[in-house]
Amino acid sequence: MTVQDIRSFNRFYTNVIGALDYGRHMYAPYTLTESRVLYELAHAPRTDAADLRAQLHLDAGYLSRILNKFEEDGLVERGPSETDPRRRRITLTSPGREAAALLDERARETVGSLLDTVRAEDRPRLAEALRTVRTLLGDGRAPRPEDVVLREPTPGDLGWIVERNAALYAAEYGFDLEYEGLVARIVADYGEDHDPRLDRTWIAELDGRRVGCVMCVRDDAPGAARLRLLLVEPDARGLGIGDRLVGALVDFAREAGYREVLLWTNDILGAARRIYQRHGFVLVAEKPHRSFGQDLTGQDWRLDLHATPERRRGVAGGGAG
Repeated sequence: MTVQDIRSFNRFYTNVIGALDYGRHMYAPYTLTESRVLYELAHAPRTDAADLRAQLHLDAGYLSRILNKFEEDGLVERGPSETDPRRRRITLTSPGREAAALLDERARETVGSLLDTVRAEDRPRLAEALRTVRTLLGDGRAPRPEDVVLREPTPGDLGWIVERNAALYAAEYGFDLEYEGLVARIVADYGEDHDPRLDRTWIAELDGRRVGCVMCVRDDAPGAARLRLLLVEPDARGLGIGDRLVGALVDFAREAGYREVLLWTNDILGAARRIYQRHGFVLVAEKPHRSFGQDLTGQDWRLDLHATPERRRGVAGGGAG
């Protein structure tokens, strides 16, 4: 292996993905770097400028010019960070999310067309080669929170949600097939009748592998959304994925105009409960029940989206006590 070998591969691959003229390749008015910034903003709803610069290894002035352009085009809004007033939080506007979704769709179509040229029997070999490159050039480092991206589901993802919920809850809590049936009904209802303005699903992805999910769906109560099927794979825990999934859902519910977010869980799910509390959910009721082959205590939690952060923290703290 020589430097020339890597440079030759780089020239080949940038030509394949159209990196030199990315905007024309994607039929969009954005460069490859601008498109990547949009992608990161779409998949990390609580990003600030400093984190974005570090994650993408961009010059501060260059990133500032990109964000200025996006702000002038109405794609992003900038405001003070909720955690550090010295930082500036960057969020996509509705047109920004539409632009990011369009770019993502076109990128998927392009890569899909590229994969169509690879024989089915050769695809596992290609996938292994890509993993090998990432492993060797990534210095074998452990996954980082910034390696995780949140995206909307594509065909096959809803089936994965059912399979992984059933398998994980059976392995970790002894749930039986009744639970898989419940999850299947929830997912089927979403797949058959969801409104993108009011319902949304997020898939957490790490190195091209699905590692988590959550759903936001309309509730029967007026003005209420319901959080459903939060899950993080065991080997991906500790990266803040559950926190990001719930944060993305809360941001979406607020922007969609909901008054509150409701959820039902069981008291044995301690890690999930701590995530809910951090986001301001308050325990409002609990009741013993026999379900999924187990004796459980069901819990109802509620988040008031109109409460101030200070009020949410105070109420949540009292509920936890």
